[in-house]
Amino acid sequence: MSQETVKKILLDVQKGKLSISDAYEKIRYLSTGSRPLSGTFDLEEMGYATVDHGRKLRLGLGEVIYGEHKTIKQIVGIAEKLSKSKEPILITRLSDDKIKSLKKRFPKGRTNSLSHTFTVNPVPLKENVKDEPYVCIITAGTSDIPVAEEAADVCGAMGVAFVKLNDIGVAGVHRVIKKIDVMQNASALVVIAGMEGALPSVIGGLVSKPIFAVPTDIGYGANFQGLTALLSMLSSCAPGIAVTNINSGFSAAYAACRVVNALKWSLAQVRNGP
Repeated sequence: MSQETVKKILLDVQKGKLSISDAYEKIRYLSTGSRPLSGTFDLEEMGYATVDHGRKLRLGLGEVIYGEHKTIKQIVGIAEKLSKSKEPILITRLSDDKIKSLKKRFPKGRTNSLSHTFTVNPVPLKENVKDEPYVCIITAGTSDIPVAEEAADVCGAMGVAFVKLNDIGVAGVHRVIKKIDVMQNASALVVIAGMEGALPSVIGGLVSKPIFAVPTDIGYGANFQGLTALLSMLSSCAPGIAVTNINSGFSAAYAACRVVNALKWSLAQVRNGP
């Protein structure tokens, strides 16, 4: 982002020509009026990657590195560039060998062996915080926990509070009923299920908050590596359920965190005024 552009916006605030809220929006969306500012997306070319340094400002989370098909040299190279901001950098879908290399290069990073993720510049997790808007992450079964952990890592990197409810699937529906208050008090829910993928439909008929459903590949042969759960969720008779790709705890949590951040922004506007 152009430093001169930011300085001009801040000077306008100082002179009373621009409110703090309007200045934030201009910087966040990199625009003046309706015309995008040229050269302000703060991209860095690396040959094998184009690093986006402005993504945190625009979306609430810096660029996330998908590690599965990248070499460790590429992952470390991108992480080194992004980590200069001192903001959390989440790296997903990592093998044990890649995690080992990342721990050596970034010894203060946070490893999650269940989700196969690594976070550079980690911040403290806001687990079970109920005095601010939070995401409720729910698994139908214990086998779905790795996907839920990836969702929790996203919440952690975005600084969003979250609560985890594990193993409350429809095989014992009384377990769902017991946790209804925790779900209803959340601002958004990530509901993760394999087998026939019925849990989001059950919760969707009981809870009014936005639901982001994640099918998993957990199940016997007729589950077809998550396809059965995916189609079941897409065909749900419970209205208003959004469905992500198979095993994509990342996508569901990102969407849920956007809901929470939008709510926090609205609440701040009410408290502080325009």
